[in-house]
Amino acid sequence: MCQLLGMNCNTPTDIIFSFEGFRRRGGITDHHADGFGIGFFEGRGVRLFHDDKPSAQSPVADLVRAYQIKSENVIAHIRKASQGQTSLANTHPFMRELWGEYWLFAHNGHLMDFNPSVGAFYRPVGDTDSERAFCYILNRLRERFPEKPDEAALFAALTELTHEIRAHGLFNFVMSNGDCLFAHASTLLHFIVRKAPFGKARLLDDAVMIDFAEVTTPSDKVAVIATLPLTRDETWQQLAVNELAMFQHGDMVRSDTPQVPVYMSAEEGLEIARAAGVSV
Repeated sequence: MCQLLGMNCNTPTDIIFSFEGFRRRGGITDHHADGFGIGFFEGRGVRLFHDDKPSAQSPVADLVRAYQIKSENVIAHIRKASQGQTSLANTHPFMRELWGEYWLFAHNGHLMDFNPSVGAFYRPVGDTDSERAFCYILNRLRERFPEKPDEAALFAALTELTHEIRAHGLFNFVMSNGDCLFAHASTLLHFIVRKAPFGKARLLDDAVMIDFAEVTTPSDKVAVIATLPLTRDETWQQLAVNELAMFQHGDMVRSDTPQVPVYMSAEEGLEIARAAGVSV
């Protein structure tokens, strides 16, 4: 099953510490070796990097590490293919324009019998269920809202669409327009909000430690979202099964949570993926 990574902050921040542990899951500490991608919002623009090679050995990933780009919203994805061949066209995150903004989307899971009709505005380039879902969401949003709606209406519409699509299978995703970041868990998705007082943390996938107090200011606030926790020495929270959350300026500001929240273990999530025919 693929791995997701997202970051939402109140000030431009580099994601290198989290990305270093994350990229090792693409061929060293895990076997998600069917490509990776990462996108950084900068103002109204996006820096987007894709490679169809494993992230742990990718020169593109080395470039990202050396570049140390700072951004308020980042989405990254390590692919373990379940639908579609290994190619750049099938590599997440996918990007499209809506309401004069770029949107990024990455998906972890497997959607069965999800073949919506071709939309009027957005069409997949590759052949993944993930890109079909992204195009479907944007088509429906654009049909419903010719102009960008307020945040409450946008979240309500995205909640409705998420409920519809997840009926077809596993639909863990992260999505951003550079202002806020949406995250949905069908199975496993964890997050942490780092804010003052900052402490130290060690990566789970590498022998690297950082003291966040040395690289932040007291006003910084950073939310990191990942399929599985990336660090030791920190308390990660978990999105409930079928919970949709919206992060803005480093905080979770909206959530659609089931009345009786259910949280599954990593092994339970992996077993569900195996049962759905997803490589793990």
